[in-house]
Amino acid sequence: MAYFDSASSAPLHPVARQALLASLDEGWADPARLYREGRRARILLDAAREAAASAVGCRPDELVFTSSGTRAVHRGIAGALAGRRRVGAHLVVSAVEHSSVLHAAESHESAGGTVTEVGVDRTGRVAPDAYEKALRADTALACLQSANHEVGTEQPVADVAQVCGEAGVPLLVDAAQSLGWGPVAGDWSLLTASAHKWGGPPGVGMLAVRKGVRFAPQGPADERESGRAPGFENIPAVVAAAASLRAVQQEAVAEAARLRALVDRIRTRVPRLVPDVEVVGDPLRRLPHLVTFSCLYVDGETLLHALDRAGFSVSSGSSCTSSTLTPSHVLRAMGVLSEGNVRVSLPPGTAEEDLERFLSVLPDTVRDVRERLGAPSAAAANGATATAPTTAGAEEAALTVDSLGKRCPIPVIELAKVIGDVPVGAVVAVLSDDEAARLDIPAWCEMREQEYVGERAGDGGTAYLVRRRA
Repeated sequence: MAYFDSASSAPLHPVARQALLASLDEGWADPARLYREGRRARILLDAAREAAASAVGCRPDELVFTSSGTRAVHRGIAGALAGRRRVGAHLVVSAVEHSSVLHAAESHESAGGTVTEVGVDRTGRVAPDAYEKALRADTALACLQSANHEVGTEQPVADVAQVCGEAGVPLLVDAAQSLGWGPVAGDWSLLTASAHKWGGPPGVGMLAVRKGVRFAPQGPADERESGRAPGFENIPAVVAAAASLRAVQQEAVAEAARLRALVDRIRTRVPRLVPDVEVVGDPLRRLPHLVTFSCLYVDGETLLHALDRAGFSVSSGSSCTSSTLTPSHVLRAMGVLSEGNVRVSLPPGTAEEDLERFLSVLPDTVRDVRERLGAPSAAAANGATATAPTTAGAEEAALTVDSLGKRCPIPVIELAKVIGDVPVGAVVAVLSDDEAARLDIPAWCEMREQEYVGERAGDGGTAYLVRRRA
């Protein structure tokens, strides 16, 4: 098996394993106690905090360890909002934040706060001036990830931090995906991270709060971790997390160059090998190890299972892999195709031959999935049969496709099969009750150079209107 999903969780780094085993004998006692075993545990904990703070780029007394990256996000957002409650209760987030941030925003809104969601461009990148416009007199906190977890796009954190700093608003940065590649640039105020993303053990998160940032820990008081992360510290795991973070950052320059070259092969060769593929995310300002692409007329879950049988562990942001059958919020915010979505994130040490094997297996795998779903041939999908133009209006559908009760990518497949049957300029209405259609039909139009007219209420669902252009 070739494991290509390090963005979800990286394999345990050898340094993490060594540090974990070594500290099990010394780090089991209560570091708050004054006897010998407690002092040994305290020495390990203090050393780990110093090493982690150096890797983050903050002071040791600004950093605490939490039970997970999600817990760090929730504690960080809640504490920062509470610390600035006199300023207001307005929170600013980007539309592509990790779900932990968005869930915290939903909780804040349900408690009476207000939230502004900043949109992104088609590469998944925010504009600093969009954050500037979102800030208000009552803004208590802004949040921005350092790099996106689904498509790898790096965000302009330093520029946004400057905008927030000029407005007197603290910026919380979710650095889970990028910290293993180096410290986050910019004058950020709070930062969170998760050890299992860089090859540390799971169950260790980090929360850094700069001196001078108003912060009021929420929940019952606790004497540990400055009151910001309650509970007994898992010292062996903390030591392993700090040691592995330092190790991966030392290896980052060389490994980033090697993995970026491998990812570039995927970005350039997959569109040549597989018809009707959209590679998403910023082509330049991106994480070195991650690439995401979407395949038209493909069920993402079926494709992932097929690749797993072929020996490749990859993930997807496709709606078809979600129990709720709703599209990825990241892909939706970007306005790109969600069906047949594949995220490849290479762990350090990925072999070149494994990547080449993946590229050799992928075309036949995608073709087999498309054939099973009854997808149109390339010629049919391009609307090869030309017919005379028509002057049919946007509201007058020449043909209606009933896709009620059918999930991605069937509505798009049925649209592709019939688009060549109507005259140029005529409108096809696709009736669907699948939430993914709202994203995938416009994305299909973008890829196939057809005109997406809009949507209207239909009988039992939504009618998506597409005008044939060629």
